[in-house]
Amino acid sequence: MPIVSLEELLEAGVHFGHQSRRWNPKMFPYIYTERNGIHIIDLVQTAQLLTEAYDFIKNSAKEGKTFLFLGTKRQAAGIISKQAQRSDSYYVNQRWLGGMLTNWITIKSRVERLKKLEEKYSSGLINSWPKKEASVFRKELEKLRRYLNGIKNMKKLPDLVIVVDQKKESTAIQECIKLGIPTICMLDTNCNPEIVDIPIPSNDDAIRSINLIMTKISDAILEGRNLANNKLA
Repeated sequence: MPIVSLEELLEAGVHFGHQSRRWNPKMFPYIYTERNGIHIIDLVQTAQLLTEAYDFIKNSAKEGKTFLFLGTKRQAAGIISKQAQRSDSYYVNQRWLGGMLTNWITIKSRVERLKKLEEKYSSGLINSWPKKEASVFRKELEKLRRYLNGIKNMKKLPDLVIVVDQKKESTAIQECIKLGIPTICMLDTNCNPEIVDIPIPSNDDAIRSINLIMTKISDAILEGRNLANNKLA
């Protein structure tokens, strides 16, 4: 049984692809038709692939695997942080810093810096500092929080990366390929399904579409973790 109905997908506008002139021919198998110069995604395949992704993620979560949600475009940022936090996963929703995975040792040192600054901030010491020094401190803290807050508690590389907008996050996907980290990706009609492990053909521009897919993925993580906890109980 699919974990999502065709009605739900239709209501969220998951079927709307890009303009037909902006397509990637490799997405042809996932395209149902063309309407008014816009490609329409085959929602039967979307439902099937989302269900496959759900099962894979659920089983991975049951095995104790870790997840990183990635989506830095404006429409995705809020959803990414919300669903990652809801499922106790990691996330990047502002900007992908090159080498975030392939140069994890360096990034980890920046994360440690963030933690130290937060300790100082919460101690209230900053209130006794000169104005200029406090301002420099706040700016650095704000910048590190913006880019690294979602991976602050990540001790090692994630086991799976969940991506919104393959084109925008191409640097991250290349890093995953290099490290052999599986990727699950919302794929619009301008994407390449060959460079991700689990494609979910879907509109990666509409907030409702992103929200529906990311909520289902978050549900899968929670279900998998619950199954693992019940097994231990």
